[in-house]
Amino acid sequence: MVEMPRAVIFDFYGTLAKWADSERALTYETIFAAHGYELDTFVRDYYFSRYDGVDHSEHSVDEAAYERWVRSRLRELVDSCGVHEHHADGLVEALRAADQGEMMAYPESAETLRVLREAGLAIGVCSNWGWELDAFLHEVGLLPLVDVPITSARAGCRKPHPDIYRRSLEELGVDAADVVFVGDSWEPDVRGPRRLGMTAVHVWREADRPGLVPPALEPGDHRVDDLGGVLPLFGLV
Repeated sequence: MVEMPRAVIFDFYGTLAKWADSERALTYETIFAAHGYELDTFVRDYYFSRYDGVDHSEHSVDEAAYERWVRSRLRELVDSCGVHEHHADGLVEALRAADQGEMMAYPESAETLRVLREAGLAIGVCSNWGWELDAFLHEVGLLPLVDVPITSARAGCRKPHPDIYRRSLEELGVDAADVVFVGDSWEPDVRGPRRLGMTAVHVWREADRPGLVPPALEPGDHRVDDLGGVLPLFGLV
């Protein structure tokens, strides 16, 4: 059991929602292959992790500046894979379009948020996501259930940078000790929040991570199979 908090902050992708296409995880590789190139798994993983925890406030002054930064990162990825200059722009466009694909909420997401709100808890979302987080929350039907959505694109830093968590706490009007953070990524959603004094719940869906072993829990950590497991932690069953 976890002491009842004042607020619960959720990660977005992999926690509340996922790509509607079940093969979405292979999209970047598929797009590279369609253009006649190979995306190495190591290079892909490095691309998705290398900016975690960074302060990118100079690129978050407005949506246009952020979009230029995203495209510059994609161009670096493309160039690192030896893509010919004549093909680079088209591949960047295809990768950027893939980032705007259709999403869907996990089956238990809406009910979990609804029960927490009815219990009097404030609900936040804190995500390493683009400028359009609100639009994606609307698309998956969760926006009306969220009090404060915070995206790294607008905050100017990416989890586990402490300032994005502080921004979430400030906008919710709560202290870290009164918050539970729920997410599927170990450093951004568990260790980062814990360093600021929040309680953390790690979401580990076996179906989304076949063959992988979850990190060992540390004292005070919690782990659930899906968001439905959050409610019993608060005695809301």
